[in-house]
Amino acid sequence: MKVLQVINSLNTGGAEKLVLETLPLYNKKGIAMDLLVLDGANYPFLKTLKKQQCCKIYSLTNKSIYNPFLIFKIIPYFKKYDVIHVHLFPALYWVAFASMLNLKKPKIIYTEHNTTNTRRSSAIFRLVDKFIYKRYTKIVTISKEVDLNLRSHLNFKPSKFKLINNGINLKNYKNVNPNPKNIFFTEHDKILIQVSSFTEQKDQATLIKSLTELPNYIKLLLVGEGELKPECEALVKKLQLTSRVQFLGIRMDVPQLLKTADIIILSSYHEGLSLSSIEGMASGKPFIASDAPGLTDVVKGAGLLFSVGDAQSLAKQIMKLLNDENYYNEVANACLERSKKYDIQMMVEKHIGFYKTIT
Repeated sequence: MKVLQVINSLNTGGAEKLVLETLPLYNKKGIAMDLLVLDGANYPFLKTLKKQQCCKIYSLTNKSIYNPFLIFKIIPYFKKYDVIHVHLFPALYWVAFASMLNLKKPKIIYTEHNTTNTRRSSAIFRLVDKFIYKRYTKIVTISKEVDLNLRSHLNFKPSKFKLINNGINLKNYKNVNPNPKNIFFTEHDKILIQVSSFTEQKDQATLIKSLTELPNYIKLLLVGEGELKPECEALVKKLQLTSRVQFLGIRMDVPQLLKTADIIILSSYHEGLSLSSIEGMASGKPFIASDAPGLTDVVKGAGLLFSVGDAQSLAKQIMKLLNDENYYNEVANACLERSKKYDIQMMVEKHIGFYKTIT
Protein backbone atom coordinates (compact mmCIF):
# COMPACT_ATOMS: atom_id res chain seq x y z
CA MET A 1 0.00 0.00 0.00
CA LYS A 2 1.34 3.43 -0.97
CA VAL A 3 0.01 6.50 0.83
CA LEU A 4 0.62 10.19 0.11
CA GLN A 5 0.04 12.74 2.87
CA VAL A 6 -0.91 16.19 1.52
CA ILE A 7 -0.77 19.37 3.61
CA ASN A 8 -0.39 23.10 2.98
CA SER A 9 3.12 23.26 4.44
CA LEU A 10 5.20 22.08 7.38
CA ASN A 11 5.07 25.44 9.08
CA THR A 12 4.21 25.49 12.79
CA GLY A 13 0.88 23.99 13.84
CA GLY A 14 -0.74 20.90 15.31
CA ALA A 15 -1.59 19.19 12.03
CA GLU A 16 1.88 19.97 10.70
CA LYS A 17 3.57 18.51 13.77
CA LEU A 18 1.39 15.43 13.57
CA VAL A 19 2.55 14.80 10.00
CA LEU A 20 6.17 15.35 11.03
CA GLU A 21 5.97 12.84 13.88
CA THR A 22 3.84 10.15 12.22
CA LEU A 23 5.48 9.81 8.80
CA PRO A 24 8.59 8.03 10.17
CA LEU A 25 6.39 5.72 12.25
CA TYR A 26 4.21 4.65 9.32
CA ASN A 27 7.26 3.84 7.22
CA LYS A 28 8.81 1.81 10.06
CA LYS A 29 5.58 -0.21 10.20
CA GLY A 30 5.78 -1.07 6.51
CA ILE A 31 3.44 1.56 5.07
CA ALA A 32 5.13 3.29 2.13
CA MET A 33 4.14 6.85 2.93
CA ASP A 34 5.38 10.07 1.31
CA LEU A 35 4.60 13.78 1.71
CA LEU A 36 3.34 16.48 -0.65
CA VAL A 37 3.41 20.08 0.60
CA LEU A 38 1.75 22.87 -1.34
CA ASP A 39 4.25 25.37 0.05
CA GLY A 40 7.78 24.00 -0.07
CA ALA A 41 9.36 26.66 2.17
CA ASN A 42 12.07 25.09 4.31
CA TYR A 43 10.40 25.57 7.68
CA PRO A 44 12.02 23.91 10.75
CA PHE A 45 9.50 21.03 10.73
CA LEU A 46 10.32 20.31 7.08
CA LYS A 47 14.06 20.51 7.75
CA THR A 48 13.66 18.00 10.57
CA LEU A 49 11.71 15.58 8.39
CA LYS A 50 14.25 15.83 5.57
CA LYS A 51 17.08 14.92 7.97
CA GLN A 52 15.28 11.69 8.90
CA GLN A 53 15.27 10.56 5.23
CA CYS A 54 12.24 8.37 5.89
CA CYS A 55 10.16 9.31 2.85
CA LYS A 56 9.97 11.20 -0.42
CA ILE A 57 8.99 14.85 -0.06
CA TYR A 58 7.39 16.78 -2.93
CA SER A 59 6.59 20.50 -3.02
CA LEU A 60 4.43 22.40 -5.49
CA THR A 61 5.22 26.09 -5.08
CA ASN A 62 7.09 28.77 -3.19
CA LYS A 63 4.27 31.23 -3.82
CA SER A 64 0.62 31.39 -2.76
CA ILE A 65 -1.03 28.13 -1.72
CA TYR A 66 -4.39 29.62 -2.73
CA ASN A 67 -3.56 29.53 -6.44
CA PRO A 68 -6.09 27.15 -8.11
CA PHE A 69 -3.50 26.16 -10.74
CA LEU A 70 -2.05 23.93 -8.02
CA ILE A 71 -4.92 21.56 -8.84
CA PHE A 72 -3.16 20.61 -12.09
CA LYS A 73 0.15 20.07 -10.28
CA ILE A 74 -1.54 17.62 -7.91
CA ILE A 75 -3.10 15.44 -10.63
CA PRO A 76 0.07 13.45 -11.59
CA TYR A 77 0.44 12.17 -8.02
CA PHE A 78 -2.86 10.29 -8.24
CA LYS A 79 -1.18 7.71 -10.50
CA LYS A 80 1.49 6.87 -7.93
CA TYR A 81 -0.51 6.18 -4.75
CA ASP A 82 -3.34 3.99 -3.46
CA VAL A 83 -4.44 6.48 -0.80
CA ILE A 84 -4.21 10.29 -0.74
CA HIS A 85 -4.59 11.60 2.83
CA VAL A 86 -5.23 15.34 3.04
CA HIS A 87 -5.01 17.88 5.86
CA LEU A 88 -6.21 21.49 6.12
CA PHE A 89 -7.72 24.08 3.77
CA PRO A 90 -7.02 24.87 0.89
CA ALA A 91 -5.37 21.48 0.28
CA LEU A 92 -8.84 20.11 1.07
CA TYR A 93 -10.30 21.86 -2.00
CA TRP A 94 -7.43 21.41 -4.42
CA VAL A 95 -7.20 17.63 -3.97
CA ALA A 96 -10.98 17.27 -4.33
CA PHE A 97 -10.94 19.18 -7.62
CA ALA A 98 -7.89 17.24 -8.82
CA SER A 99 -9.73 13.97 -8.18
CA MET A 100 -12.55 15.09 -10.47
CA LEU A 101 -10.10 15.78 -13.31
CA ASN A 102 -8.15 12.55 -12.97
CA LEU A 103 -8.94 9.18 -14.56
CA LYS A 104 -7.22 7.14 -11.84
CA LYS A 105 -9.29 7.28 -8.68
CA PRO A 106 -7.27 6.40 -5.57
CA LYS A 107 -9.04 6.56 -2.22
CA ILE A 108 -8.88 10.12 -0.88
CA ILE A 109 -9.22 10.83 2.84
CA TYR A 110 -9.49 14.12 4.64
CA THR A 111 -8.69 14.67 8.32
CA GLU A 112 -10.73 17.41 9.98
CA HIS A 113 -8.59 19.07 12.64
CA ASN A 114 -10.91 21.77 14.01
CA THR A 115 -14.32 22.07 15.61
CA THR A 116 -15.17 25.05 13.40
CA ASN A 117 -13.80 27.50 10.81
CA THR A 118 -14.82 30.75 9.13
CA ARG A 119 -16.23 28.96 6.07
CA ARG A 120 -19.05 27.49 8.12
CA SER A 121 -20.48 30.94 8.85
CA SER A 122 -20.97 31.62 5.11
CA ALA A 123 -24.06 30.23 3.34
CA ILE A 124 -22.15 30.00 0.05
CA PHE A 125 -19.18 28.21 1.56
CA ARG A 126 -21.46 25.79 3.40
CA LEU A 127 -22.79 24.66 0.02
CA VAL A 128 -19.31 24.51 -1.52
CA ASP A 129 -18.05 22.57 1.51
CA LYS A 130 -20.71 19.90 1.05
CA PHE A 131 -19.76 19.52 -2.60
CA ILE A 132 -16.05 19.25 -1.76
CA TYR A 133 -16.35 16.86 1.19
CA LYS A 134 -18.50 14.51 -0.90
CA ARG A 135 -15.51 13.91 -3.17
CA TYR A 136 -13.68 12.21 -0.29
CA THR A 137 -13.91 8.48 0.32
CA LYS A 138 -13.88 9.00 4.08
CA ILE A 139 -13.49 11.85 6.54
CA VAL A 140 -11.41 11.30 9.67
CA THR A 141 -12.34 13.37 12.72
CA ILE A 142 -9.85 13.77 15.56
CA SER A 143 -12.14 14.18 18.57
CA LYS A 144 -15.75 13.75 19.65
CA GLU A 145 -16.50 17.47 19.36
CA VAL A 146 -14.93 17.73 15.91
CA ASP A 147 -16.95 14.71 14.83
CA LEU A 148 -20.28 16.04 16.10
CA ASN A 149 -19.77 19.51 14.66
CA LEU A 150 -18.71 18.29 11.22
CA ARG A 151 -21.56 15.78 10.99
CA SER A 152 -24.00 18.58 11.79
CA HIS A 153 -22.34 20.88 9.24
CA LEU A 154 -22.39 18.36 6.38
CA ASN A 155 -25.38 16.14 7.24
CA PHE A 156 -23.79 13.13 5.52
CA LYS A 157 -24.42 9.48 6.33
CA PRO A 158 -22.59 8.32 9.49
CA SER A 159 -20.61 5.80 7.43
CA LYS A 160 -18.75 8.72 5.79
CA PHE A 161 -16.92 9.51 9.05
CA LYS A 162 -14.24 7.78 11.09
CA LEU A 163 -13.23 9.06 14.54
CA ILE A 164 -9.55 8.53 15.39
CA ASN A 165 -8.07 10.64 18.19
CA ASN A 166 -4.78 12.38 17.47
CA GLY A 167 -1.82 11.46 19.62
CA ILE A 168 1.68 12.47 20.63
CA ASN A 169 4.93 10.61 21.14
CA LEU A 170 4.86 10.30 24.91
CA LYS A 171 8.51 9.17 24.99
CA ASN A 172 9.57 12.64 23.87
CA TYR A 173 8.18 14.13 27.09
CA LYS A 174 8.89 11.44 29.68
CA ASN A 175 12.61 11.70 30.45
CA VAL A 176 13.62 14.99 28.83
CA ASN A 177 15.62 17.47 30.90
CA PRO A 178 14.47 21.09 31.30
CA ASN A 179 16.39 24.06 30.02
CA PRO A 180 17.86 26.18 32.83
CA LYS A 181 15.43 28.90 33.88
CA ASN A 182 18.17 31.52 33.87
CA ILE A 183 18.37 31.31 30.07
CA PHE A 184 15.09 33.23 30.07
CA PHE A 185 14.53 34.85 33.47
CA THR A 186 15.89 34.11 36.99
CA GLU A 187 15.95 30.85 38.90
CA HIS A 188 13.47 32.28 41.39
CA ASP A 189 10.82 33.27 38.83
CA LYS A 190 7.75 31.20 38.09
CA ILE A 191 7.33 30.62 34.37
CA LEU A 192 4.15 30.22 32.35
CA ILE A 193 4.28 28.98 28.77
CA GLN A 194 1.95 28.74 25.78
CA VAL A 195 2.92 26.87 22.62
CA SER A 196 0.67 27.81 19.69
CA SER A 197 0.57 29.77 16.46
CA PHE A 198 -0.44 33.43 16.58
CA THR A 199 -3.73 33.18 14.69
CA GLU A 200 -7.34 34.23 15.23
CA GLN A 201 -8.11 30.82 16.68
CA LYS A 202 -5.65 31.32 19.51
CA ASP A 203 -6.00 33.85 22.30
CA GLN A 204 -2.57 34.76 23.60
CA ALA A 205 -3.94 38.22 24.42
CA THR A 206 -5.95 36.90 27.39
CA LEU A 207 -2.88 35.14 28.77
CA ILE A 208 -0.80 38.30 28.38
CA LYS A 209 -3.48 40.36 30.15
CA SER A 210 -3.57 37.89 33.04
CA LEU A 211 -0.01 38.96 33.96
CA THR A 212 -1.37 42.34 35.06
CA GLU A 213 -3.30 40.43 37.76
CA LEU A 214 -0.24 38.47 38.88
CA PRO A 215 2.92 39.24 40.90
CA ASN A 216 6.01 40.41 39.01
CA TYR A 217 7.90 37.17 39.67
CA ILE A 218 5.52 35.35 37.33
CA LYS A 219 6.87 35.43 33.76
CA LEU A 220 5.65 34.19 30.38
CA LEU A 221 7.17 32.39 27.39
CA LEU A 222 5.25 32.40 24.11
CA VAL A 223 6.33 29.86 21.48
CA GLY A 224 5.18 30.08 17.87
CA GLU A 225 4.78 32.38 14.89
CA GLY A 226 1.81 33.80 12.97
CA GLU A 227 0.16 36.89 11.56
CA LEU A 228 -1.11 38.12 14.95
CA LYS A 229 2.27 38.01 16.69
CA PRO A 230 2.91 41.76 16.11
CA GLU A 231 -0.41 42.57 17.83
CA CYS A 232 0.60 40.50 20.84
CA GLU A 233 4.02 42.16 20.94
CA ALA A 234 2.30 45.57 20.84
CA LEU A 235 -0.01 44.53 23.69
CA VAL A 236 2.97 43.50 25.82
CA LYS A 237 4.52 46.94 25.31
CA LYS A 238 1.24 48.73 25.98
CA LEU A 239 0.80 46.88 29.29
CA GLN A 240 4.47 47.50 30.19
CA LEU A 241 5.23 43.79 30.43
CA THR A 242 8.33 43.64 28.21
CA SER A 243 10.53 42.44 31.10
CA ARG A 244 8.08 39.61 31.88
CA VAL A 245 7.29 38.20 28.43
CA GLN A 246 9.56 36.57 25.86
CA PHE A 247 8.55 35.60 22.32
CA LEU A 248 10.59 32.56 21.32
CA GLY A 249 9.36 31.97 17.77
CA ILE A 250 9.34 28.44 16.36
CA ARG A 251 11.32 26.06 18.55
CA MET A 252 12.31 22.44 18.10
CA ASP A 253 13.01 21.97 21.83
CA VAL A 254 9.39 22.23 22.97
CA PRO A 255 9.60 19.23 25.36
CA GLN A 256 12.51 20.89 27.17
CA LEU A 257 10.69 24.21 27.29
CA LEU A 258 7.58 22.61 28.77
CA LYS A 259 9.73 20.99 31.46
CA THR A 260 11.30 24.39 32.19
CA ALA A 261 7.93 26.05 32.82
CA ASP A 262 6.02 25.81 36.09
CA ILE A 263 2.56 25.96 34.49
CA ILE A 264 1.53 25.26 30.91
CA ILE A 265 -1.40 27.17 29.41
CA LEU A 266 -3.43 27.12 26.22
CA SER A 267 -5.72 30.09 25.76
CA SER A 268 -7.80 29.46 22.64
CA TYR A 269 -11.26 30.12 21.20
CA HIS A 270 -11.63 26.60 19.80
CA GLU A 271 -9.53 23.54 18.96
CA GLY A 272 -9.89 20.20 17.24
CA LEU A 273 -7.92 17.91 19.47
CA SER A 274 -5.06 20.12 20.53
CA LEU A 275 -1.70 18.37 20.44
CA SER A 276 -0.34 21.27 22.49
CA SER A 277 -2.77 20.44 25.27
CA ILE A 278 -1.75 16.78 25.30
CA GLU A 279 1.95 17.72 25.18
CA GLY A 280 1.38 20.10 28.08
CA MET A 281 -0.24 17.40 30.18
CA ALA A 282 2.44 14.85 29.22
CA SER A 283 5.18 17.15 30.54
CA GLY A 284 4.25 16.39 34.13
CA LYS A 285 3.33 19.99 34.88
CA PRO A 286 -0.13 21.44 35.66
CA PHE A 287 -2.05 22.40 32.53
CA ILE A 288 -4.66 25.17 32.25
CA ALA A 289 -6.85 25.68 29.18
CA SER A 290 -9.75 27.83 28.12
CA ASP A 291 -13.12 26.12 28.48
CA ALA A 292 -13.56 25.99 24.72
CA PRO A 293 -14.71 23.44 22.13
CA GLY A 294 -12.02 20.86 21.54
CA LEU A 295 -10.33 21.55 24.87
CA THR A 296 -13.01 20.92 27.48
CA ASP A 297 -13.38 17.18 26.84
CA VAL A 298 -9.62 16.60 26.76
CA VAL A 299 -8.77 18.63 29.88
CA LYS A 300 -11.78 18.41 32.19
CA GLY A 301 -11.19 16.20 35.22
CA ALA A 302 -7.40 16.40 34.87
CA GLY A 303 -6.17 19.93 34.12
CA LEU A 304 -7.91 23.20 34.91
CA LEU A 305 -10.31 25.26 32.79
CA PHE A 306 -11.06 28.99 32.72
CA SER A 307 -13.75 30.91 30.86
CA VAL A 308 -12.73 31.95 27.34
CA GLY A 309 -11.26 35.46 27.36
CA ASP A 310 -11.40 35.83 31.16
CA ALA A 311 -7.93 36.99 32.22
CA GLN A 312 -8.93 37.39 35.89
CA SER A 313 -10.25 33.83 36.10
CA LEU A 314 -7.04 32.56 34.53
CA ALA A 315 -4.93 34.54 37.02
CA LYS A 316 -6.85 33.04 39.95
CA GLN A 317 -6.24 29.51 38.64
CA ILE A 318 -2.52 30.25 38.32
CA MET A 319 -2.22 31.62 41.86
CA LYS A 320 -4.19 28.73 43.34
CA LEU A 321 -1.66 26.31 41.87
CA LEU A 322 1.38 28.30 42.96
CA ASN A 323 0.08 28.86 46.49
CA ASP A 324 -0.72 25.20 47.24
CA GLU A 325 2.03 22.65 46.59
CA ASN A 326 -0.22 19.63 47.22
CA TYR A 327 -2.83 20.95 44.80
CA TYR A 328 -0.11 21.72 42.25
CA ASN A 329 1.20 18.13 42.40
CA GLU A 330 -2.31 16.66 42.34
CA VAL A 331 -3.19 18.51 39.12
CA ALA A 332 0.19 17.71 37.53
CA ASN A 333 -0.20 13.98 38.23
CA ALA A 334 -3.78 13.95 36.92
CA CYS A 335 -2.63 15.65 33.70
CA LEU A 336 0.16 13.12 33.23
CA GLU A 337 -2.29 10.22 33.56
CA ARG A 338 -4.74 11.81 31.12
CA SER A 339 -2.03 12.22 28.46
CA LYS A 340 -1.49 8.44 28.36
CA LYS A 341 -4.84 8.09 26.55
CA TYR A 342 -3.33 9.85 23.53
CA ASP A 343 -0.27 7.79 22.61
CA ILE A 344 0.77 8.36 18.99
CA GLN A 345 1.53 4.65 18.55
CA MET A 346 -2.13 3.80 19.16
CA MET A 347 -3.20 6.47 16.67
CA VAL A 348 -0.85 5.16 13.96
CA GLU A 349 -2.10 1.58 14.41
CA LYS A 350 -5.71 2.73 14.09
CA HIS A 351 -4.93 4.63 10.88
CA ILE A 352 -3.14 1.64 9.38
CA GLY A 353 -6.15 -0.55 10.12
CA PHE A 354 -8.39 2.13 8.63
CA TYR A 355 -6.33 2.34 5.42
CA LYS A 356 -6.62 -1.42 5.00
CA THR A 357 -10.42 -1.30 5.23
CA ILE A 358 -10.74 1.15 2.32
CA THR A 359 -8.16 -0.22 -0.14
